[in-house]
Amino acid sequence: MQLVGGTLASGVAFPALLDEHLWAAPRSAQLDPDSEAFLDEMERQACLYFYEQADPATGQVLDRANNHLPPGQLDPRFASSIAATGFGLTALCIADSRRYLPSDRIRRRVLATLQFHLKPMPTEHGFYYHFNDVKTGLPLLNIEVSPIDTAILLCGILTCRAYFRDPKITDLATQIYNRVDWPWMLNNGKTFALGWLPATGFLTPRWDHYAEMMMMYLLAIGSPTHPIDPLFWKNFSRPRTRFEKFRYISGPDPLFIHLYSHAWFDFRRKRDSYADYFVNSVTAVRAHKAFCMSLNRGYTDDYWGVTASDWMHGYTAWGGPPLMGPIDGTVVPCATSGSMPFLPEDCLRVLRSLKDKFGQYAWGRYGPCDAFHPDLAWYDADVLGIDQGIGLLMMENFRSGFVWDHFMANGEMPRAMKLAGFRNY
Repeated sequence: MQLVGGTLASGVAFPALLDEHLWAAPRSAQLDPDSEAFLDEMERQACLYFYEQADPATGQVLDRANNHLPPGQLDPRFASSIAATGFGLTALCIADSRRYLPSDRIRRRVLATLQFHLKPMPTEHGFYYHFNDVKTGLPLLNIEVSPIDTAILLCGILTCRAYFRDPKITDLATQIYNRVDWPWMLNNGKTFALGWLPATGFLTPRWDHYAEMMMMYLLAIGSPTHPIDPLFWKNFSRPRTRFEKFRYISGPDPLFIHLYSHAWFDFRRKRDSYADYFVNSVTAVRAHKAFCMSLNRGYTDDYWGVTASDWMHGYTAWGGPPLMGPIDGTVVPCATSGSMPFLPEDCLRVLRSLKDKFGQYAWGRYGPCDAFHPDLAWYDADVLGIDQGIGLLMMENFRSGFVWDHFMANGEMPRAMKLAGFRNY
């Protein structure tokens, strides 16, 4: 109860936020036409990534691709990401709903993806390897079987099942979800193992504190074939943190941990024994904006947002609070596009400003590049599938609630939340 009280207190300081954003219906109708068109174009470009940068035969989505490729050309890199494919399946639902692409092509792609991921795609007890060859599906060298990335794939698969209501899609999706042996990944512990390697077995670290893995525990609790006891929901810690006036649940992790589960699970007006996690994410995003402003590294109301992404020297899991990584004034657009349901006016202001000021260099075929630093004249050449994905899904949820509505139409999901102790209010 202390955690619930603390979370609610962080929201009480912003009564307009509670009234206007947290409980309102999707607000697309309240957007001005220019903002509506801006978000629609960002979504259309992101959906194009998930269609063009996937192998047509396997449906696997590339982990990353160049943002300035000719139309329809698949990036020559071969590493697919099982999480990017999960985002991509959800993107295909959005693309069909908004008629960004022909419906018959989308359905064929969804069917091909599900058929390949049922078999011959390699799995262990139903769990998938993190990175794979985009054409063969074989795992890359020394890559782990990943429960969290499997969970993201499953969320995309179940969104397709609910949206298309096609008998073949339903059958394939159900088989894939039902074969996952969730208790195996517990490895006789109280929380899920971080992953598994063929040569050495289970990884020692565990999914034992609040992060992006809420979806994983709920998918496991809701499984009709291999469920875990709902009591496991209580076994991961929920550490409290404080930055300036903001108090909320978070570990020392990048911002995306407060976004991913919310892309599919609808936590609005729900709480369990510990917190209202939607309000918690609102507070986390507000704290992150304030944190960026406090750094004296060029961040303003028009330019802020850092989460795990590329930077000038590779890929890094940076962010805060607390300060993580070599934050140098780089901006990561998915930090704000992925936070649209939580802080819409502030995030939309950033995105439109980035496009207006830096679009000539930062925008490409699939929208904004993964990250950029204008003062250093550095603009990432690539976009990343998971970063494209979280931005796309959360912009659509803000505009229409589409992903929430369809994913939660899977009966296992509200049942899992109820078993975990969630109640509406």
